[in-house]
Order: sequence, then structure tokens, then C-alpha cells
Amino acid sequence: MDTAHDDKPLVIAGREFASRLIMGSGKFASNELMARAWEAGGTECVTVAIRRIDISAERKEKNLIDYIDRSRIQLLPNTAGCFDLESTLRVARLARAATGTNWIKIEVLGDERTLLPDVAATVEAVKILKQEGFVVLPYTSQDPVAARRLYEAGADTVMPLASPIGSGQGFPDFSGLQFIIEELGGKLPIIVDAGIGAPSDASLAMELGADACLINTAIALSPDPVLMAQAMAEGIAAGRKAHLAGRIPRKRYASASSPMEGRVGT
Repeated sequence: MDTAHDDKPLVIAGREFASRLIMGSGKFASNELMARAWEAGGTECVTVAIRRIDISAERKEKNLIDYIDRSRIQLLPNTAGCFDLESTLRVARLARAATGTNWIKIEVLGDERTLLPDVAATVEAVKILKQEGFVVLPYTSQDPVAARRLYEAGADTVMPLASPIGSGQGFPDFSGLQFIIEELGGKLPIIVDAGIGAPSDASLAMELGADACLINTAIALSPDPVLMAQAMAEGIAAGRKAHLAGRIPRKRYASASSPMEGRVGT
């Protein structure tokens, strides 16, 4: 049986996505390069910080969102730069008014140096924004209890970090992600967000059972963002296929690939 052909699409809030690579819009050398990277990665969902969108009526230059073909790409505004509940809610509401989408990726940051999330405020933000009709994708830690609270609050996904935002560290420890997948896998999409540095990191996340990866810095700051976007997409696809196929269990000792009967010397 070809399990790759039996895979179901990624579904978030009723919308299907063929691509499991969500991409960002920050740190690219130019908007044109950014758009080329999106195309190369095959992304169908792009996140944009609302603080980087010029919403003035008299603007003359193209906005970031003007580069997004919204007939095929879901615009995902985010609340990057918010360090408290009130500003997060304000930016989310502004994003909906300015862009016309009720999708929002919320980041309620708790520390300026590490950019780690304020989990309690994030859970509260999810509760409030869901009541206001938003599709909410929250950035969170690898704490499985926090992920459970977000699920209970009505989050449309949970987005645990691999490591701190923009660090490129990959997975110093992925046990938390494994716990989240074990408990919530199949109940809502689990999207690894932040810290991925290479396609191997993305592939590992998918092998473990994550549903998608959101990647920005590792692509945008690569010497060749277009090629790196392709590599990330391929790493995600390979990891997904490996998850569907199922890896062999780890063993302490060797296990011969060929039968040992009739070996020389017996």
C-alpha cells in the first residue's frame, strides 16, 4: 500500500492545505525575493506581522500583503511584538479590520531576551478572541499542559516552539513536543513554530507527528532563500512520509540485514 497517497490534507478551521509549510514574511532582503521564496516553497499560508503593514489610505508603495495571492494563499496576520494581553487583543482586532481576515496567529511574549511566550496570557487571549469569531493559532511553549489549556480554550491549532524564535537551534529537546502530539494529535493541528534551522529539523518535527511547520528566519536569512524554501518543503514532505510509513524501533544491539545461517566459519 502506498501510504503517501493515503495521506489526508492539513485542515485548519475547515480550510484544506496541500502544503504543510507555512512561511513568514520578515527578514527577507527584498519583497520580490520573499515572493519568489514563497513560490519555491509551495506555501499556501503566509504570516505577516500587522505592525509591518501600512494600513494608511494614502499609501503609494506596495504592502507586504499585496504580494500574497489570496486566491490560493491564506493570509495569517500575527501579533508579533506584543508583551501583554491588552496589546495582543488590540492588534488582533486591528488586523481583522485592516486585512479582512478573521485568522490570527497570536504571540503574547513574556520576555524580551528569549521571546518565550506568556502562556497564561495566551490562553486568556484565545478564549476572548474565539468568542469574537476569530480563527486563532497560538504560539506556545513545549509544555503539554499549556497545549491542553489552549485546546480547551478553543484554539484552532497549537504551535509549540522547537527553540527560541530566530535561534536556528532546532530541537535541543523534543520530549515536550512528543507529549503534545501523544495527547492532542488528531484533535487539532500541531504546528511547530520557531527555532527550526535546517530541513533536517523540519523533517524531524514531521517524523514525530507534527502536522506542519512554520518557518521564517532559516529561509529568509539563508544565502539562497529560494533554494532553502524548496529544501524545507522537501524536508517536511520526507518527514511526513516517514511518519506515515512508521520507523523501526531503536535497538541497543546490531540486527543483521541478512540471515546468519550458513555464514562462513560455522
